[in-house]
Amino acid sequence: RLQFLYFIAKNPSRKENFRTKMGFLDADILYPSLKDQKNAHKRKRLVQGPKSSFLDVRCNSCKQVTVVFSHASTVVVCGSCSNVLAQPAGGKARLTAGSSFRTKQE
Repeated sequence: RLQFLYFIAKNPSRKENFRTKMGFLDADILYPSLKDQKNAHKRKRLVQGPKSSFLDVRCNSCKQVTVVFSHASTVVVCGSCSNVLAQPAGGKARLTAGSSFRTKQE
């Protein structure tokens, strides 16, 4: 261990390569980035919370806004024109092409 530390101390360029190759000292465990927190499992984040949300989806033809759950398990149709707005896709619901949406505020 002492030889290794001596080697790193003598060659600072090797020190940077070693850190990036080995993968430690890259991320701060106490203060993870927002990107890391967003990709983490809902129970593994610092503040636990669901990844699902409700969406306001606007229909292409009649421009009516319908509330859709992001992980809908059934087909969602427009109330006035009966166009399909979202289809289940295993996890998240797949919205139809061309329809606009926004996440509802809590």
